[in-house]
Amino acid sequence: MAEQATSVWRPCGAWAGITKAGQIGATGKPGVTVLTLESLGFATLIASAGSTHLARAIKRLTCLDLPRTSSVALSSTHGVAWAGPDQWLLIARQRAGFSDLLASFSNHAAVSDQSHARAVLRASGARVREALAKGSMVDLHSAVFPVGATALTSFAHIGVQLWRTGDGPDGAVFEILVPRSMAGSFWSWFAASAAEFGCRVNIGRS
Repeated sequence: MAEQATSVWRPCGAWAGITKAGQIGATGKPGVTVLTLESLGFATLIASAGSTHLARAIKRLTCLDLPRTSSVALSSTHGVAWAGPDQWLLIARQRAGFSDLLASFSNHAAVSDQSHARAVLRASGARVREALAKGSMVDLHSAVFPVGATALTSFAHIGVQLWRTGDGPDGAVFEILVPRSMAGSFWSWFAASAAEFGCRVNIGRS
């Protein structure tokens, strides 16, 4: 009797099979640098108007203030981004313990874990604004989009949320969150947009 084949399913990162390390486009010093980020936790939090109890819980458990405008509060371990009226995006740099954290907020908000449904990358470099400007109407100039700003927008008809973190050696740094099911389409657009300036791709550990 022939042996029955068995399949082993293993989790893979959101960017697996989509991106690979290296430089694309123009040669020489890259004008854009990308780092794919894996193993982050994401959840949407929706609270009733006022959300005083949620704000207190966020402060107690993450030491962050709940943003009331289109901004993001960030620490080395967590982030909270405004995502619409009475709605926020909770970010965890590591998924370990994330479920327990979400359970702590369940009495104060409607909580939905989106960790496996999103893909995120970090984009920086001297020409990063020019690359992003090809696909979005959001003005990313420092005068109107400073560190800590966030926006819900679209690139190539793909809905995303992006925020600006602290500046790096080459200036502004943006993190871009896209639906995992659209990661391939987003990357196709982004790679074509950044190729003009040379784009260095680094793969984060999953």
